[in-house]
Amino acid sequence: MRSLLIAVACCATLLQAQLPSSVRPAEDPRQAQRPQAPASTPSAQSGFFGSVRSGDAMPGMMDLSLREALNRGLKYNLALVEGGENVATRRALRLQALSQILPTLNARPSVVEQQINLKAFGFPLPPGTPGVVGPFHVWDARGALSNNFSVESWRNYRARNEAIQAAELSVRDARDQVVQVVIQLYLEVIASKARITSSQAQVNTAEQLYRQAVDRKNAGLAPGIDVLRAQVELQSQQQRLIAYEGDLEKRKLALARAIGLPPGQQFRITEDVPYAPLPSEFSLELSLTEAFRMRADYRAAEVLVRAAEISVSSARAGRLPSLAFNADYGVIGPHLNELHGTFSVSAGANIPLFDAGRVRANVETAESELRQRKAERDDLRGRIDAGVRDAFIDLRSAGRQVEVARSNLGLAQQQVTQAQDRFAAGVTNNLEVVQAQQALAAANENVISSLYSFNSAKAALARARGDSDEAVSRYLTGKDNAGPH
Repeated sequence: MRSLLIAVACCATLLQAQLPSSVRPAEDPRQAQRPQAPASTPSAQSGFFGSVRSGDAMPGMMDLSLREALNRGLKYNLALVEGGENVATRRALRLQALSQILPTLNARPSVVEQQINLKAFGFPLPPGTPGVVGPFHVWDARGALSNNFSVESWRNYRARNEAIQAAELSVRDARDQVVQVVIQLYLEVIASKARITSSQAQVNTAEQLYRQAVDRKNAGLAPGIDVLRAQVELQSQQQRLIAYEGDLEKRKLALARAIGLPPGQQFRITEDVPYAPLPSEFSLELSLTEAFRMRADYRAAEVLVRAAEISVSSARAGRLPSLAFNADYGVIGPHLNELHGTFSVSAGANIPLFDAGRVRANVETAESELRQRKAERDDLRGRIDAGVRDAFIDLRSAGRQVEVARSNLGLAQQQVTQAQDRFAAGVTNNLEVVQAQQALAAANENVISSLYSFNSAKAALARARGDSDEAVSRYLTGKDNAGPH
């Protein structure tokens, strides 16, 4: 038994050395080529790959289409939930700013029982006059109106309004990113399923080759090395299949996390996104124009610049006078049946003369933030331009790769058939068949990877243009379907 294992190991080493580098199997099936997400896809550590709980897992297997995955992602994805809460926070801050410019009205009813030592306050009292007065009651019911208005507060309120608009646009941008992430993960599951199908076919072929080698050895028509070589190839293909099956489960788990499926929910995807050329009306120039018009993050960046400009003017307004108005009216008396009306009205202005550099510091801080916002907007414009161009480059490259990979797959299948026929006829040993199998496996992987890359590039283009939410189905299928609900 030990000698057999040593022979198998030696055969594997010899086979690996004899195979061309272009068709050698990966040392670890898990290190085989994996689809790479576009650079514009959010980081795996971001909230776009998380979700909130959406209920309990249902028994049985759940069917999940791409449209259902998108709808769930847009409802339960963590980034959108956080974005909605950010908008709520901005609205609360706007209310705070509004409270600085609106009047306040208060009612202050009170009853006081007190005793006063007049001598303690220095009152000169005639001889025989008691120095302590009381105890006595004071009833007072009063309404007070006050208002402080400044140009600084008004402009600060306007800046808060702009911040809300920017937050709402950021949520819209997050929707586009969620759509891209969900599509990306769904495509990865499709690619993993395709790899399992391809790998299972390779295992079946390797099993046939192994049985054929055993039969030929038993018939005295082939040496034992052919059996060992076929056994090594079979086990390598089985190992790769096991790795692909584990990879599929992990990618399904990542998809479930992003769209808020309950933990432990079993599901299967029901769609296979085919190869569909991008509609002819999409051009680079048109896409760039549309991106700057539709991208929510770019519009949010412009709104933030406007908000920063208002903040600068608000800080400068700190040098202007502010107005104050106060009024109150009420009734006061020692007993409820002896109340009498009283009132007071006052108006004034606060004119800053010296503030120890407070206004100057506020202005410089606001101007610095404005410069940052402008720089971020300009950088984003450049990134959008590069993102659209990258997507078109990837589309052209991946589209050509799909065509070449499909052609090469047909040739690899013919190569396997001819090699098997030659081995069955005794013209050659099964090394030629193993090499043909490895070439076929590589061709299958190239088809899967190139198709994934092509569809991913279309999803990236939809994101780069800013219309993922409405037109993603058209990008992937070439049809005018409705966007996510």
